[in-house]
Amino acid sequence: MPFESLYPRVTATRRMQSMNGSWDFQFDPESKGVAEGWTKGLPNPTDMPVPASFADVFTDKYSREYTGDFWYVTTLFVPGEWKDGSVDIRFDSATHAATVYVNGTEVAHHEGGFLPFVAHINDAVKWNDYNIVAVKLNNELSWQTLPVGETYRLPDGTLVSAPYFDFYNYSGLQRNVNLLYTPNERIEDLDVVHHIDGSDAHVDYTVATSGDHDVEVVVLDEDGVEVALANGKQGTLDIKDVHLWNLRAAYLYKFVVRIKDGDTVIDEYFDEIGIRTVEVKDCKILVNGREVYLKGFGRHEDSNVHGRGFDAVMNKRDYEDMKWIGANSFRTSHYPYAEEQLYEADRDGFFVIDEAPTVGMFKSTMNFLGASGAVGNDKPKTFFEEESVQTETLAIHRRTLEEMVARDKRHASVCAWSLLNEPDTTNEAAVPYFESIFDLVAEIDTQKRPKTYASIMMSPAGVDKTHHVADFLMLNRYHGWYVNGGYAISKGTIEMKAELEKWHELEPTKPIMFSEYGADTMAGIHKLPSVMWSEEYQVEVMKMWAEIFDSYDWIVGEQPWNLNDFQTTEGIMRVDGNKKGLFTRDRQPKMAAFFLKDRWTAIPDYKA
Repeated sequence: MPFESLYPRVTATRRMQSMNGSWDFQFDPESKGVAEGWTKGLPNPTDMPVPASFADVFTDKYSREYTGDFWYVTTLFVPGEWKDGSVDIRFDSATHAATVYVNGTEVAHHEGGFLPFVAHINDAVKWNDYNIVAVKLNNELSWQTLPVGETYRLPDGTLVSAPYFDFYNYSGLQRNVNLLYTPNERIEDLDVVHHIDGSDAHVDYTVATSGDHDVEVVVLDEDGVEVALANGKQGTLDIKDVHLWNLRAAYLYKFVVRIKDGDTVIDEYFDEIGIRTVEVKDCKILVNGREVYLKGFGRHEDSNVHGRGFDAVMNKRDYEDMKWIGANSFRTSHYPYAEEQLYEADRDGFFVIDEAPTVGMFKSTMNFLGASGAVGNDKPKTFFEEESVQTETLAIHRRTLEEMVARDKRHASVCAWSLLNEPDTTNEAAVPYFESIFDLVAEIDTQKRPKTYASIMMSPAGVDKTHHVADFLMLNRYHGWYVNGGYAISKGTIEMKAELEKWHELEPTKPIMFSEYGADTMAGIHKLPSVMWSEEYQVEVMKMWAEIFDSYDWIVGEQPWNLNDFQTTEGIMRVDGNKKGLFTRDRQPKMAAFFLKDRWTAIPDYKA
């Protein structure tokens, strides 16, 4: 992947200008904006903050639930002194599809709402002058969007999103937008692979550039002392007495890459990189050769009013809550998170399971019910039996994985990939699809991180057809809630243990972790004796699962659903969103958080 995979930096040769702020905004339900010249200005705009989701800014139902085309427009001053280089607008994300125009000229198109892309604008701008930047977005869902869903019309013609996933379809320019200047001959990619040799490390590196000049790579420790130097676009950096990146004990080196012409620096880029290895072996997950036990959460980028919009303050609070409770890991459920989140994980030493936005790969607009077969008995084709899924969706899925791996491959915190969440794996038609995407990531990830997917409850051991592709198993299971709830909770323990033992028979060398479990809980509801939805009942569910986890030494992690309460599509199964958080949506702990804090702080990150 080219230049857009590099997180923007200001260096001796690079410049960056934020385009965040208030943009003009307007819905385009008739898709007439291009024909009517909206690329050069909106006829009836309102102001909209960037970054943010647009939905919760409004107070009327139509605007909040809007599905279709919509526009952002702003004016941009481009410095004349940048004319000698390459000028690009980098969108950290645009949900779900975007076309970018500068002064009425189309300069970029991108599909996929959770990964960055750039618009090269040199040929469209007026230098040392103001320019009109317009972005047409669309948030409709289909079998080819990731995440997956449907779009239909109400009788009055209004488009409505019908997600196959259980979180709100927040949309817009939800992450940072920056104007970038780089030299015409520039660094476009950096890849690193770590090898540990006693107290030393050997880091194989590859640099991609847009030219032919020599490349120099320098490694600095956290005190700014040079510890390694190499020349060439490929090579090995030898670091003596290396400080390894470990869970909750991070150490980051600065890798500085320069294109040089003699003593002249043509371009310079740097990244902060932790040195570590990750592997799965003998029913264990090993970081730097040491067995780890993962404690953490499924999460969402979700907060009040901001929606899925990037919020540095809320992100920091989430990390502080996770550190308080004794967590050491999380999954980016159910899409790649903002890069700033991964850099925070690098600094804080969190094991991140980086998940693609491939959620909803079954035919149901209520994933927690429909996937169980609760909607109809006509046995239609399963998701992966559809021809368009095996062709169009697969191609989009593969491209998205290429973009995700290219963006996130240098992060020490990214220790594993999750390629799908809760897909329909009950039919053999899923097998070639899974093998295609798992083979792809095995090929393009030079660090060879472990790969997995989150298994849905209704595809248990013996039913799931695709588990052979995973390096370790992740199970989403809801005994105590969707099944065996309330007074029948003890039955859930028996049934889950039986399934686990069958999984271990099927995959005796693969570790198992739980990537989802839990119970919806309304903060402030207390009942003696407990009932479902009360805080007391959530504690009982956590205790039930703890007893299961402690029964098997090949269970290597527990990540309850969810860190925080979060917004979903409205419905009779949700009370203003999903309430399975151990913390409320405003980041305050429920009773069960204190139980987990006591449990997790007593369990070491690394086993002896």
